[in-house]
Amino acid sequence: MTGYYDYILGLIPLALVGITGSLVVVGLQLTAAVPMAAGVAALLTGHALFVNGPSAPTPVRRHTDHASHTARASRAESGPAVLDAD
Repeated sequence: MTGYYDYILGLIPLALVGITGSLVVVGLQLTAAVPMAAGVAALLTGHALFVNGPSAPTPVRRHTDHASHTARASRAESGPAVLDAD
């Protein structure tokens, strides 16, 4: 399933090559066409990072019931778990 960031990753090289090629065909010099296409690619990257940035939703804390509190308390009374790194 393709998402927003998949499209952005595909549009960045397409913008660099496609816009540069189109501007050169129209008659602009290559040294002017490349920075213009790079500007469009930078705008796409900036939009993906800052306007529609990747972020995880903040977790919602829910009121826990009494059973989870007692389970946590019984685990705490049993002492810390020993982790063997070998």
